[in-house]
Amino acid sequence: MPNPGWWGALWPDPDKVVKDVGVRPGMTVVDLCSGDGWFTVQLAKIASTVIAIDIDEKLIKTSQVRLAEAGLTNCRFVVSDAYQIARATREPIDHVFLANVFHGVPDRPRLARAARDVLRPNGLFAVVNWYARPREQTTVLGEARGPPTEMRMTPQQTRSDVEAGGLTFAYQVEVSPYHYGAVFKRDDQGQS
Repeated sequence: MPNPGWWGALWPDPDKVVKDVGVRPGMTVVDLCSGDGWFTVQLAKIASTVIAIDIDEKLIKTSQVRLAEAGLTNCRFVVSDAYQIARATREPIDHVFLANVFHGVPDRPRLARAARDVLRPNGLFAVVNWYARPREQTTVLGEARGPPTEMRMTPQQTRSDVEAGGLTFAYQVEVSPYHYGAVFKRDDQGQS
């Protein structure tokens, strides 16, 4: 996990990122694979309830400290495998937010299905992902950053994998010079 200085350089305006991918006041949001809470803080400033899920207990504890320091109390923290999102939620979710990890998910359609299953009708699933550019072209603080070049995904690859999980593409936004946000919705029309 990168240090906070690196996160700040890469994501100087995390509030804009989460708003651009559809997070709105009053929503119940899952920060899936929340890591150390960089985006969790911003989500908790906007949403009414946030559920931060990560498999790494140490990162969850770092996130808890970060939110406590910000005076935010509307977040529940769950140590869990991302595929088990339904075990961490108590009610239908308005938005599932996933940043910087989709490229490394072994079964991406399965993860999209897991997100779909907890979303309320017309709920959103946002995937913030690195553009498929050579790693040498994504420098932050003078160093090449991000996943290996061969793991990076085009927006179309992301779209294909998420749609295979039963979600409908809604829109795409550029959220940083190196990332896109692909937003999908649970569209139950025509579903059996």
